[in-house]
Amino acid sequence: MKKKIIVLGAGLVGKAMAIDLSKDYEVTSVDANEQALAEVSQQGIHVLRADFSDLTQLTTIITPFDLVVGAVPGFLGLQTVRTVIEAGKSMVDISFFPEDPFQLDDLARKKDVTIITDCGVAPGMSNIILGYHNKRMKVNSFECLVGGLPLVREWPFEYKAVFSPIDVIEEYIRPARYVQHGSIVVKDALSDPELVHFEGIGTLESWNSDGLRSLIRTMPNVPNMIEKTLRYPGCIEYLRVLRHSGFFSYEPVEVKGVMVRPIDMTARLLFPLWKLKEGEEEFTAMRIFVNGEMNNVSKKFQYDLLDRTDKSSQTLSMARTTGYTCTAAVHLVLDQMFTRRGICPPEFLGEAEDHFRFIMDYLKARGVHYRVRQ
Repeated sequence: MKKKIIVLGAGLVGKAMAIDLSKDYEVTSVDANEQALAEVSQQGIHVLRADFSDLTQLTTIITPFDLVVGAVPGFLGLQTVRTVIEAGKSMVDISFFPEDPFQLDDLARKKDVTIITDCGVAPGMSNIILGYHNKRMKVNSFECLVGGLPLVREWPFEYKAVFSPIDVIEEYIRPARYVQHGSIVVKDALSDPELVHFEGIGTLESWNSDGLRSLIRTMPNVPNMIEKTLRYPGCIEYLRVLRHSGFFSYEPVEVKGVMVRPIDMTARLLFPLWKLKEGEEEFTAMRIFVNGEMNNVSKKFQYDLLDRTDKSSQTLSMARTTGYTCTAAVHLVLDQMFTRRGICPPEFLGEAEDHFRFIMDYLKARGVHYRVRQ
């Protein structure tokens, strides 16, 4: 009998994960959006309509399943994960909620469940790569440059989003933390822009973003770590103007007698501009540097990823690179290859050789290739 998985969220990434997992498991996809569910249903996958903010209903829905996959917006992430843990279910999650997931570690251990958080491309695969090398060498520095962009640059933002627009805006306002010489440094998001060349794409612009997340806690031995987001050159200036003008603020303002959060209005206005048109292609670019020493010999590793929309299935690259990392982890948990309990960020997955190779092979089989240079 096939094991049963429930995927919370039927957006672009949630849909890709449900389709991928349905090859090996019995999958049910849940969302509040009927149109999204209809698209998943056309793939022969069971669907349920539900409001994720109704935690009693959520508990009832997930009870019959062997494992939960989370792909809800970030602002719902923490409460969703807590509900799943309280229900005694293991989970692999890509909601990328801003709160510290380790506040749920004791509860997850008490309930004897495995909760893999942040299991996307970055955070996600970037953590897995660092986790792998950290077990095999003394890492002195880790740098990750990553971004998902439309193939065709369209004025003014030259950007399209596959995630919740508020989650995207969070990247532009949340202070960026990185580690330099063993100390945590905090700077504004969008700071320290640099131009970087990518073969096959051209010049992109990188800037500080808060992508290290759990690594700051789990990798105290690595003295230098940073993640930077990639966009087309020039995009950053528009974002700075909007942020400085208050359009990304969560503080309500009065508009004709109605209290409105500027970020809600901004997300509502920008989402149609950021939404990919039917047939529009995009790509994911990521470059990771891991430098250090192994047996007193200097070692340098560079991982390059350039993934594009799969034209045959019309599966977006960001859905592939994010979603398939997550579904690989699902296999590791359900096949009892990864059995650690509690809150488990992706770097824990990368520690064991067989886990790391399984994930790399899993992605390669789906056309997601990481080129490794030494």
